[in-house]
Amino acid sequence: MPVKRKKGAKFAQFIEGYGVPADILRDALTHRSWEEDGANNERLEFLGDAVLELLVSDYLFRTCPDATEGGLTRRRALSVSEPTLTAAAAGIGLGDAIRMSRGEESTGGRERPSILSDGYEAVTAAIYLGAGIEAARRFVTTTLAPLIEGVQERDFKSVFQEWAQEHLKQTPTYRIAEEIGPDHSKEFVAHCMLGETRAGTGRGHSKKEAEQSAAAAALDAVGVPVSGQKD
Repeated sequence: MPVKRKKGAKFAQFIEGYGVPADILRDALTHRSWEEDGANNERLEFLGDAVLELLVSDYLFRTCPDATEGGLTRRRALSVSEPTLTAAAAGIGLGDAIRMSRGEESTGGRERPSILSDGYEAVTAAIYLGAGIEAARRFVTTTLAPLIEGVQERDFKSVFQEWAQEHLKQTPTYRIAEEIGPDHSKEFVAHCMLGETRAGTGRGHSKKEAEQSAAAAALDAVGVPVSGQKD
């Protein structure tokens, strides 16, 4: 008869080598649905998002010497997107280690992308606070870098379309709302639309550039980090 492993054992074994204080790690692994001790990981998620952006930016800067600023920005957006973080979290068994209510668990909470990706951010913050930036860098390099290597650079329109289809079950469309200036120096204004709702507005010297800028604005509006120059 096979031995039944304790729930969360894979993650516990993985995280043991990072020396994170138990109280910080406990908070990082607590979903807001858990109500027994008033703890949750939302503040750590906030910090982890910033730590991840720094570490992934540094990683891409060092490993993609020929990439432009806009290219690096797109790769970073994909690297810290919900699907990528979810895959990284699943790879270390994070879902089984998260404390959540029975109701949340019964509706598939341990596999829910938003819970896994948020948990990954919170654990990154816990490692940063409890063991320092180099330990957090090791965590990201070990768990996320292999996935980053497989991320293909795509444009902002593709990134936002994936996000909108996953989260809203909608496909964005684009409208050229305005053309400004003479033909030799024309500027276009584009709207990124979700149905009849304007999700973002952008400008560019071509219709394609304006649509890319509008998609980048839409991504920024929903919290996907895309700051920087757009190619």
